[in-house]
Amino acid sequence: MKKTLVPFLFAFIAVNMFGQAPASKTNNANNKLPVAEMVVNKAFKPVKKIPLDGESMLIYDYDGALFSFDLETETINWTVKPSDANTEMCGNKVTLQDGVVYVPFINGEIFAVDNQSGEFFWKSRLGNITDQIILKDQAPTISNGKLFIIAQNQNGSSNLYALNIKDGSLAWNYKLDTPNNDIQTLVFNNKIFTQSGSTVYSFEADTGKVLSQKSFEEAMTGKPVTDGENVFIANEKNVLFALNPNNLDIVWEFKLDESQYNTKERILCHDKKIYLAAQGPQFSSIYAVDSKTGTQLWKTDFKDDNIEYILKESENIWGYTRKKKLFELDLNNGEIAFDAKLTTLPVSNIEFPDNDDNLLYYYCDAGLIQFDLKEKDENVYYMRTSLKDNVYTAYLKIIR
Repeated sequence: MKKTLVPFLFAFIAVNMFGQAPASKTNNANNKLPVAEMVVNKAFKPVKKIPLDGESMLIYDYDGALFSFDLETETINWTVKPSDANTEMCGNKVTLQDGVVYVPFINGEIFAVDNQSGEFFWKSRLGNITDQIILKDQAPTISNGKLFIIAQNQNGSSNLYALNIKDGSLAWNYKLDTPNNDIQTLVFNNKIFTQSGSTVYSFEADTGKVLSQKSFEEAMTGKPVTDGENVFIANEKNVLFALNPNNLDIVWEFKLDESQYNTKERILCHDKKIYLAAQGPQFSSIYAVDSKTGTQLWKTDFKDDNIEYILKESENIWGYTRKKKLFELDLNNGEIAFDAKLTTLPVSNIEFPDNDDNLLYYYCDAGLIQFDLKEKDENVYYMRTSLKDNVYTAYLKIIR
């Protein structure tokens, strides 16, 4: 009896979540995991390439629901939510590939959804209802038929999971050293790069084999990025490292101002240059660094404010600060090309429509804001019917 109790409970959990026990629940990769960390999946129909609904935007609301919003008619096309009714947090991003939307939920569920209809291709859950796994600040990374994502476990550990995008089943996993890993992975040259505490890893994407790992003095909390030659990652303090992707040897180090730190996801590469934003008690800064040599090209300071978000759009950098300042910087010299004081605080990324250079979108606690750059005017394009006391993050993606 003791030998069959755990498999029986696991099968019952799978039936309770998705209606029937999936055929993939006993694959070899899952057999190496405790029940609380296994992947349960159910495929509804084969994944295939879907035409894009070019009139719509995906809105991952801060209450944990994902919906498709028609920008022409200003109506909701479809909505998907996690299975747990009390999962009221976004905390993640979505990935769109070949018309399929891959969305992770904070409770450990991941769905593959048709961008036009909202119909499911498959559903997966990492862990189970009782011992929930947490997905936080993740954007699914997809390469060569696999989806890569990092989950935090309640037992004080974390896992890097590779799922098969055809049905959401587990391809392989790797248990990382520390429980707090909330930065998305980097796929480069069929390798996966990620960090766990003060250690940086590279894995073979197909098999999960560890190719290299390197330990540092401080925790590595920056998102890994690449210029096509090296991999760049920042620590929790004020150092940016360039690493050789073949063995993770340090190519160069760049030190930010002593009082600045917390780069996290505020980093990007373009045209052999790295742009990163760091926060600090008196001021925050955006740096431009030569990716070959680690030489600083320029630096722009924001006094008495902290930069919350940056992105590259056209040939400039856009972003906003904690004190509601929207800004645009010239990529060549870091000079401010545009700024505006907002009345609403963004809690999402910024999206630019293809058909109008004078508009951008962001999400705030009231809903979707359409900002007119010419008039510096905020228009509530979609208003939420209810508000939450604690707003974490939201995410937008124009379907294109």
